[in-house]
Amino acid sequence: MRMGHRFSVDIDKYFTDRTRPVLALAGTYPASHRVRPHRHRRSQLFCPLTGMMIASTSQGTWAVPARRALWIPAGVRHELRAQGEVRMQSLYFEPDTLVPMPDHCQVVDVSPLMRSLMDEAVALPVRYSHEGRSGALIQLIQYEIGTLPELPLSLPLPTDKNLARLCRKFMQHPTAKDNIDDWAAALYLSRRTFTRIFRRETGLSFVAWRQQACVLASLPMLASGTSVTNTALDLGYENPAAFTTVFKRILNASPKEYLAH
Repeated sequence: MRMGHRFSVDIDKYFTDRTRPVLALAGTYPASHRVRPHRHRRSQLFCPLTGMMIASTSQGTWAVPARRALWIPAGVRHELRAQGEVRMQSLYFEPDTLVPMPDHCQVVDVSPLMRSLMDEAVALPVRYSHEGRSGALIQLIQYEIGTLPELPLSLPLPTDKNLARLCRKFMQHPTAKDNIDDWAAALYLSRRTFTRIFRRETGLSFVAWRQQACVLASLPMLASGTSVTNTALDLGYENPAAFTTVFKRILNASPKEYLAH
């Protein structure tokens, strides 16, 4: 079934039937469209077919490129921002109808089988039959979702308000040139204390977090057609090779290889 923007936010209001374990919807978001913070009673698997979606919660930020998907557990408050026009498909799952799934957001790779299942599911009527082909299709989706591997496309945010403020400011204009001493000074902390707090709050070293932020920021730039060279320079790298090295270490593929996938 196809939907408008309001359905993506107010789906619990428009679809109250709890007898169908999976609800499949499709729609399109215009470039730069923002979906206000909201939560769902159902868990959601959000899959862009074109463009890229940036998702944010109080725990972090996730970049969701085309042909990957974001798992959003039931009840998690989140907001979305479209990078380019985003055609998408979403699956919404009734609580307690799935194999065990993470209780936190994560980006996952979408298998060819899951892509085909989603294509078929969005063509079903909302009140599909539990029997026959449609019932078997929904059951297979419920099993297949548990096999989708997580991708390293998240950026954890600290709970400390002052540190979170610096992180969010950095995410607006990420650069590989930022250094740990400037951040520590901004919070009136020694380098050693800052390092300890940052790792405790994010689970990453400052350098690893900065690199992850820059790689995530590069994805919508690359997807929009910006060259690897210009992307690298815009993100403060001395040369494309340095950027490509970091990109490949995090995503196990060069920028060109990753986009081709």
